[in-house]
Amino acid sequence: MRLHAVARLRADRLARSVKPFLARGGSRVTRCETCRLPPSHCLCGHILPQSTHAGVCLIMGDIEPLKPSNTGWLIADVVQDTSAFGWSRTEMDPALGQLLTDPKWQPYVVFPGEYAPQHRVVDTPTPVAGKRPLFVLLDGTWAEARKMFRKSPYLDALPVLSLQPEQLSTYRLRRSTREDHLCTSEVAAVCLGLSGDLHPSHLLQAHLNLFTLHYLQAKQQVPPNWQDPLYQHWLSLTQSRPKHGATEDVP
Repeated sequence: MRLHAVARLRADRLARSVKPFLARGGSRVTRCETCRLPPSHCLCGHILPQSTHAGVCLIMGDIEPLKPSNTGWLIADVVQDTSAFGWSRTEMDPALGQLLTDPKWQPYVVFPGEYAPQHRVVDTPTPVAGKRPLFVLLDGTWAEARKMFRKSPYLDALPVLSLQPEQLSTYRLRRSTREDHLCTSEVAAVCLGLSGDLHPSHLLQAHLNLFTLHYLQAKQQVPPNWQDPLYQHWLSLTQSRPKHGATEDVP
């Protein structure tokens, strides 16, 4: 199993820790290093990395990569072109600067348009010849994300992609202070849909739903149910996977 960008960021963050990270309510749980679920509910055999037209750049709060409920990890599971960087108020990772200025990418900061000047706000990615969309997602609590948006000067020149999702979040592992907010993985799924990556978009949403199901089943000490409709839906998507390079919708 490949070590994706968020897993590498987690390993780097652990190497710098002076004391062990204790996950809320589950610090004594033994977890798989790849899918972060207990071995009894492991999903490693159900991770299917996808080639996509768009890329994802995660800028993550300090301890986000360490949280077993973090959904940025799920994006990296599915989207092969995912990069991940830790956020700092005082400095920027040079590799992040190189990514944002790479001529093959057209970056978009994905954030509510009400927090940005209107001349920067767009509601859909604009095709640019020779460039692929790169969705920059600020991964943290809502308070952390707002701080990242306000205090990251290197993002100020980028267009702000303001989403208008058609449905409310179904994420059940953390609570948001706003009902209209999606979790990071749901945001990425919407962005992929806008870029024409329809099958990866559906698969990412199904991966999130299946992860959430297994996470809660393990927490409640309920055996995994492979007949659950969420698993059956995930299975139907893998069986209807389009040929490489295709972007058509799936049933």
